[in-house]
Amino acid sequence: MTATDTTDLADRYGKGRDGRRSRKAYLVGGLVAVAVGAGVGVIGYQNFGTAAIETQQTAFENLPDNAMRMTFEVTRDTPDKPVVCIVRVRVLDGSEGGRREVLVPPGESSTMVTTVVHSGAEPVTADVFGCTYQVPAYLSTEVPPSG
Repeated sequence: MTATDTTDLADRYGKGRDGRRSRKAYLVGGLVAVAVGAGVGVIGYQNFGTAAIETQQTAFENLPDNAMRMTFEVTRDTPDKPVVCIVRVRVLDGSEGGRREVLVPPGESSTMVTTVVHSGAEPVTADVFGCTYQVPAYLSTEVPPSG
């Protein structure tokens, strides 16, 4: 290839880039990477961080007429707020036989709760499905304002 051939290529295709990126491109790329990393960190903490409400089943006992009494402990980080927990019983094949919502009123940070759950078939075990501070109005002990 001669010098004339090289000139013809440059005329035809334009002058090639030198391969270096500007500082601005690196800065923008770095900021995007930091923002994405922070977003992933926040979502991970919300999903896998410490739970605001923790439960521990302590006992369950079969009762007549396909019912089960269960006792569980609720530990919460905001004891002055009420909590609603969904408890359920399971039958022999593993399916859910019955469930119940249980209101845990404000009180101590750790509270023992006992409830009875009725089942469609003979229950073999019981567990706490989950708890939340979002108490439905029909379970609330507060009187709604009139008007």
